[in-house]
Amino acid sequence: MARRMRDEAFRIEQEHGRYASHVRPINEMVDALRDQDGRGWMPHVAPWHGGVEARALSILRDPGPKTQEGVGSGFLCVENDDPTAELQVQLFEGAGIAPRDVTPWNAYPWYINRSPKAAEIQAGVEVLKQLLGLMPKIEVVLLQGNEAQDAWRRLLKTHPGTVRELSLKVVSTYHPGRQALFTPDPEERSRRAQHRVDSFQTVGDVLRGAVGQP
Repeated sequence: MARRMRDEAFRIEQEHGRYASHVRPINEMVDALRDQDGRGWMPHVAPWHGGVEARALSILRDPGPKTQEGVGSGFLCVENDDPTAELQVQLFEGAGIAPRDVTPWNAYPWYINRSPKAAEIQAGVEVLKQLLGLMPKIEVVLLQGNEAQDAWRRLLKTHPGTVRELSLKVVSTYHPGRQALFTPDPEERSRRAQHRVDSFQTVGDVLRGAVGQP
């Protein structure tokens, strides 16, 4: 079960490892991007995750409130104290994916806590390109939700060479937030929930070598 960030010892461990070797390049990039063009604050990636050593990149929409310092952990982490993070833990564990297999990210990586506009997603694409350049072992990208999928389409359009060179497996599914299942049709809700489970399983299969690269 998620929410290890509730535990003070775990939280302190993450803070002490903020610039550990496997996350230092990403978190130094975050430091440089904070308040760029007046965009404001951006959370670091928790050392609980794989950082530049990760083989999978998980992209959501934007950092949630529990990624804020003073409000939450100050990190992107599946162990944050919120329902979305808790579902992420369940889905990753169910698919046999360890925290160090993955680096979490967002289509719009600055904190806004709302849907990013098209121009904001485009700004996020430029950061995403930088991030991919820091992850030499990446094999698979998990796009969770419309904004993440939009960001990837924009990346393909503006930087097609970057994506071709990496030969990545790309898996798209619904956002892990509750709103993704808001539909009066119970069969559709069940289908969407199962689609998420199956998508995470595909990511796990890629990491285990059970799915060929494109």
